[in-house]
Amino acid sequence: MQTKRNWVPYLLILPTFIYLILFFAYPMVRGLNLAFFDDEANLALHAEASSDAAIADLIPQSASIEILGRQGNLVAEEVLDENNLLTEIWFTIEAPDVDGNTVTGWASESRIRVREEAEDGTPIMGTVRRRLGSNADPLTSVYAEPNENSDVIGQLEARTEVQIVELATLEVWFLLKGENNGTPVEGWAPSRYIQIFDDEITGRVDRGNSGEFTTKFVEKMVNDRFFWPAMRYTAILLLLIIPTQFVLAIVMALVIQAQLRFNSFILYIFAIPLGVSDLAVGILWFAIFTQNGLLNSFLQTVGFIESPSSWLTADSRNWILVAIWLAEVWRATSIVMVIVVSGLQAISSEVLEAAEVFGANMWQRLRYIILPLLRPSLQVALILRTILAFQVFAVVIALSGGDVVTVLANETYRQYFDLRNSNVAAAYALLILVISMFTAVIYLRAIRTQEEASAT
Repeated sequence: MQTKRNWVPYLLILPTFIYLILFFAYPMVRGLNLAFFDDEANLALHAEASSDAAIADLIPQSASIEILGRQGNLVAEEVLDENNLLTEIWFTIEAPDVDGNTVTGWASESRIRVREEAEDGTPIMGTVRRRLGSNADPLTSVYAEPNENSDVIGQLEARTEVQIVELATLEVWFLLKGENNGTPVEGWAPSRYIQIFDDEITGRVDRGNSGEFTTKFVEKMVNDRFFWPAMRYTAILLLLIIPTQFVLAIVMALVIQAQLRFNSFILYIFAIPLGVSDLAVGILWFAIFTQNGLLNSFLQTVGFIESPSSWLTADSRNWILVAIWLAEVWRATSIVMVIVVSGLQAISSEVLEAAEVFGANMWQRLRYIILPLLRPSLQVALILRTILAFQVFAVVIALSGGDVVTVLANETYRQYFDLRNSNVAAAYALLILVISMFTAVIYLRAIRTQEEASAT
């Protein structure tokens, strides 16, 4: 008899997979793409002045180029607002040629003077412009297609009246000559990717339309003048914040676990910072450490200082670190405390009572019983708190402005919003992710229960 498959577990786990795909896998792939793939690394050169033509060569972004020719090509409306885009207008006209025959074809707007327009502003009648210069050809060519490289189907004399049937907006394409890794290349490319110099015969590739794998964004991140200070201050804050928080959190958890009088009130006091946002905490501690803040007022009142001191300036960046450290310890210790309290509640009171009966003092019970049994909870707390420490941002901005003392999260923000460089910002974000994952593995290996150690 065939057993009926139970689909309930699969249906229950399906939302988890959807969540991982939408909020982890896709952002991860997108971040890797931004950090290691340059979408504008090369400009594709076409064999003809058409986006449908075969790609003849590639030329790197910012490469110097020489203009060998130009031609108009129909342009889509969605690219009309792009930078460097050069356009020209061509008219479909009907007019008698030099032989008296009526011709219908294309002529550039530069050769037709509009004389009459419809109510909506559309040109409907015009005359052929006269060419200036003694050596200039007095006749204007009419082309089969809207570009000067197409067949000439007729020629018009100056001041000939023409009927304008329709008009077309064309993007200028350039025939370029340049080099790719020392190899000469040549082909057609749209004007929106090219910056033309004043001499109109030379220029540079402003941006590409073909990508490639690259490490230049990571190199740019490492060579950024704020990178190493951000790494240093992030490491210093980790070393200052995490040990302090764990010591205080364990003490706070033991106080809660002792079931003292007003125990619930003490728990509420300890949990107050959980309801305060990062930015509010930064503003609060800025009010304490600013020149006219609470700290200076208190020190002046008790006679320790005669005039207010400047704690949060470039000349006192160590005090800025102290302020950030105190603010983060006050803000996030409660998170660790909640995890430790839940771990303590899982420890049997009989075990602690037995240790007390056998003469173990408080320190011995803490060292040999409580902390070993708290390892699973400490693993979770360490991983969570380290990840959050790498994300310290609002407090740093509020207390230092993000310039005197900076961290990795602040540099990610600076690159993305201030410098508009999403690629380098993605490199910073991936660095934070890699360091967070690396430290998580270290915690999982270093703080293991006896069962986990024996299993490996």
